[in-house]
Amino acid sequence: MTNPSYLSGYRLMWIFVMFDLPVGTKKQMRDAAKFREFLQDEGFEMSQFSVYARFCNGKESFDSHLSRIERSLPEKGDVHILTFTDRQYENIVRFSSQRRKRPRKNPDQLVMF
Repeated sequence: MTNPSYLSGYRLMWIFVMFDLPVGTKKQMRDAAKFREFLQDEGFEMSQFSVYARFCNGKESFDSHLSRIERSLPEKGDVHILTFTDRQYENIVRFSSQRRKRPRKNPDQLVMF
């Protein structure tokens, strides 16, 4: 049986990866594309062009993702990684084309774990 505190909105997390990568050379463009593909392969979804987000089920999962991201960092550029609890993420205000968007919910498939 699943422990209810395990599914707490204060334990469940969102990971945001924000980056500014150089694309002045063909190699840099390939490295930036490769990093984006890596994030997508890891289950991250593009929120904005250089901002990717992923839901995870706690600190241990975050640490595992962080380790894989660190091993896949491009040679140059800046990468920032933020975490929010699911409760904090619910309070993020989003706008699209001057209209307020509804809060996002966590993916249903992860609630089963």
